[in-house]
Amino acid sequence: MNAKRTFGIVLTILGILGLICAGYMAVVATGGYNVRVLAVSGILGAVFFFTGISLIRGTGDVAK
Repeated sequence: MNAKRTFGIVLTILGILGLICAGYMAVVATGGYNVRVLAVSGILGAVFFFTGISLIRGTGDVAK
């Protein structure tokens, strides 16, 4: 496996976890969560997710 592809998978998983965390905070928000924390985790999750997907799609497999 290529190092870029592996890093893309890791970034994608981190992005999914960040988006799930932001979604959970948005649903359960009872005033305990700060809007800034919600926005930062959502934006970072989206950036990690889309960066990971682009790394996975943009890296080709090379057979040796």
